[in-house]
Amino acid sequence: VKFNNCAGNKGVQYETNSLDFKVRVDGTMYAAHQVQMPSKQLILMVTAWDPQTLGRWEAIVRFLVAEKLQHNGHKPKGRKPMPGELTQQQSDTLLPWRQHQSANGLRRQKRDWVIPPINVPENSRGPFPQQLVRIRSDKDKEIHIRYSITGVGADQPPMEVFSIDPVSGRMYVTRPMDREERASYHLRAHAVDMNGNKVENPIDLYIYVIDMNDNRPEFINQVYNGSVDEGSKPGTYVMTVTANDADDGTTANGMVRYRIVTQTPQSPSQNMFTINSETGDIVTVAAGLDREKVQQYIVIVQATDMEGNLNYGLSNTATAIITVTDVNDNPPEFTTSTVICVGKRSPPCAARRVVARARCVTGWPGSLVRDGTPHATCRHELTYSHFGFSRPRGPREKMQHFAAAVDYEMNRAFMLTVMVSNQAPLASGIQMSFQSTAGVTISVTDVNEAPYFPTNHKLIRLEEGVPTGTVLTTFSAVDPDRFMQQAVRYSKLSDPANWLNINATNGQITTAAVLDRESDYIKNNVYEATFLAADNGIPPASGTGTLQIYLIDINDNAPELLPKEAQICEKPNLNVINITAADADIDPNIGPFVFELPTVPSAVRKNWTITRLNGDYAQLSLRIMYLEAGVYDVPIIVTDSGNPPLYNTCVIKVKVCPCDENGDCTTIGAVAAAGLGTGAIIAILICIIILLTMVLLFVVWMKRREKERHTKQLLIDPEDDVRDNILKYDEEGGGEEDQDYDLSQLQQPETMDHVLNKTPGVRRVDERPIGAEPQYPIRPVIPHPGDIGDFINEGLRAADNDPTAPPYDSLLVFDYEGSGSTAGSVSSLNSSSSGDQDYDYLNDWGPRFKKLADMYGGGEED
Repeated sequence: VKFNNCAGNKGVQYETNSLDFKVRVDGTMYAAHQVQMPSKQLILMVTAWDPQTLGRWEAIVRFLVAEKLQHNGHKPKGRKPMPGELTQQQSDTLLPWRQHQSANGLRRQKRDWVIPPINVPENSRGPFPQQLVRIRSDKDKEIHIRYSITGVGADQPPMEVFSIDPVSGRMYVTRPMDREERASYHLRAHAVDMNGNKVENPIDLYIYVIDMNDNRPEFINQVYNGSVDEGSKPGTYVMTVTANDADDGTTANGMVRYRIVTQTPQSPSQNMFTINSETGDIVTVAAGLDREKVQQYIVIVQATDMEGNLNYGLSNTATAIITVTDVNDNPPEFTTSTVICVGKRSPPCAARRVVARARCVTGWPGSLVRDGTPHATCRHELTYSHFGFSRPRGPREKMQHFAAAVDYEMNRAFMLTVMVSNQAPLASGIQMSFQSTAGVTISVTDVNEAPYFPTNHKLIRLEEGVPTGTVLTTFSAVDPDRFMQQAVRYSKLSDPANWLNINATNGQITTAAVLDRESDYIKNNVYEATFLAADNGIPPASGTGTLQIYLIDINDNAPELLPKEAQICEKPNLNVINITAADADIDPNIGPFVFELPTVPSAVRKNWTITRLNGDYAQLSLRIMYLEAGVYDVPIIVTDSGNPPLYNTCVIKVKVCPCDENGDCTTIGAVAAAGLGTGAIIAILICIIILLTMVLLFVVWMKRREKERHTKQLLIDPEDDVRDNILKYDEEGGGEEDQDYDLSQLQQPETMDHVLNKTPGVRRVDERPIGAEPQYPIRPVIPHPGDIGDFINEGLRAADNDPTAPPYDSLLVFDYEGSGSTAGSVSSLNSSSSGDQDYDYLNDWGPRFKKLADMYGGGEED
């Protein structure tokens, strides 16, 4: 037994769980005395332990016991069987726990027995459960003992394959066993009293399933394919067939043997092949294999277990297809020994251009074509690396093409030697040359090639911000056509930012604008532009080149303060504002930054202070103990670390507000921080209240005035109201006393200046309106008294202020309604002079109707 504790095995001791065997210091196991083995197998547990570290290691050792032949009348040598062993051999009861009694009557516990394995045949027909063995302890005479088993097959999957009677200790198998599913089981038997206390140490039980021949051999493949050369000698290996048997390979049940059943066709002999019965190797056994006669053989192979016993073994078959392969015995040759052809100069893009064809034949072409094997395929070889071959038609024809670009300026002609041979080597014993050769001459003609830039991509480095017109580099191309007098001209193909110019004749690159590294057209500090070089050949050809400009950063961007807005409590030590800076430049023209407050205005440094945290961050906080809530513009000067450094005065909007105990702005504080103080808020509220009060009073006044208009009564009946006559007939006179008036006043005046200068809306009757006649809405039948009064007052005021009015009373037209009225004139109506009607009420109408009251009221005449 080999053991290594990684410390030199110093002091390691070995022991076994059997008194019959011991282990030496070097790991050699030996029998302590003569031992008679009860079975063909013996399993022991070997333990290695270190007295210093108290470490223990265990391993299982299995012995296969060989049987000794016994002669008649002789008994096997060995120690005399003990009574307990005789009892075990005579019955199925096992006493795994041995007890010995000393002379003084005391019982001493000895080491436990090793129970021999229990063999169970597979595929048993029962009946089940079927008893295997009975285990018992000799303490069952003193106390009641309960037996149990644990392990795979008992309380572990697969479950309940084995069971035990807890009282009698009889162990059963509950169903048929399958060795191919599981070949052995390791269980442990336990003995406890009625209280569950351990009476004996657990004992290992090993159960082995005895194999039965219940599986046929199975071939890995049902069809095997192999090949052998024609004319092969006897004993030539062809192929190997393999069959596997799931039964135990150490017994006859799993030992497979092979044999050939049939061979098709049986030509030239019925036994052309044989097979190794144990390995399955198929070899030739006779000469005369000829592919032209028989190209393929079909062999049926049988595999039988039980070491090939056809009476007891199980068999299976498979098919082996053996193909007879051809051998090469005819070398190829060219139909033409010399080929002359012309090919154009080939640029790199025209590789594989066909320039010649080569065809080979064989001595017996009919035979090779009929074979259809690689022996009829020609392999062409060239002595010049610029050319290659392709196979466009058949296996014996090749087309010669350019394998690489050829240059007219370097080589104007090529002399080639083409060699041809079979794909497969000639068979041994053929006394002929294995290859054939032919000469090929190729002339190259010149074509126009495109100019190319020797350095593509070209990289230059310069600082950003160079002035316009600066010469950067010369990006020139080379025309490979040395024997053609051609001119190359340059132009821009791609210039995303339009920063560059190129000289059309010499390729000189100059700046057309200031190069800015911070532009969006820059990727990883590199600006790319593509230029075109074209010649004037026939046809013209052109090539492109890429110029990469690596821009070195300069300090041309001042830093910007971040953030732009912030919020802070009105009292210090509650919170601060973390500020930083952003710079479009790169290192070393960025941080560390310097943050400082300006000296003007002085209130900035009085109220605020800046504390530096590191090179990129600082803190803005209040210097004073209290600052009124509001929005403050705090200027901060930020300076970078460039050479020379740049600074920028940035303004951060800081909202100062009252805060709660957590340092958060309150709702009132947020309003105050918006820029309004407490006094301003109160003033706004008072103004809103006053405005609402004024609106309310105006609405009340309007309601009251509307109510007064509705409650005012007319002085006369609406049917007798003279104002209704004025609106109805659109004419008003002064009565009979006003009949003497100058009719010339009614004529159209020669000049219209005084009319045009009059107030619009009020005209005399002797005036015609100028311009289009307006359209007027339909008047109500009974106008509102208040509206009529206002209308009359406005007309009277206009008449009194009119300097062109006549000195006597005249009819005033306040609204011209157009000519052609369908109503007749009221001048034909005679005024009644009857005294039946009393007009004294006209005196009550006020000064407006004083004239009418004098005319009809019966007043004294002048």
